[in-house]
Amino acid sequence: MNSRGASSLLKDSIPITEFSASGPFEGHDLLRRGFTSVKNELLPSHPLELSEKNFQLNHDKTNFDTLRNIQGLHAPLKLQMEFRAVKQVQRLPFLHSSNIALDTLRGNDECISFEDILNDPSQSEVMGEPHMMMEYKLGLL
Repeated sequence: MNSRGASSLLKDSIPITEFSASGPFEGHDLLRRGFTSVKNELLPSHPLELSEKNFQLNHDKTNFDTLRNIQGLHAPLKLQMEFRAVKQVQRLPFLHSSNIALDTLRGNDECISFEDILNDPSQSEVMGEPHMMMEYKLGLL
């Protein structure tokens, strides 16, 4: 250990964000993203993958079209404004948010789905340092 002490070692260390390359020559993170394959990037791996990926968007569009045909233009516009307002209200980035208001607007509050059972935030591996996550969200990093 040098004579400056442990606190100076922490100040002199380089932040982890500086090590990550960004841009067109970014390295591939094998542990987080898996093996690369040009075929997987061009085509979906299964014919239903695109349908499943866009399921909620397609479901909302269908509901808005039905609502517009039944009640007029004002009803889907009001519901879209409510969706937008509810999506803006969030917790801090390092805390899990259940989005119960959004689930209530969509009618999913009484349904038990895959995410309710196997998406437990206490078992998440992505918990980071709160101060660094807030600085990133505010654009300070």
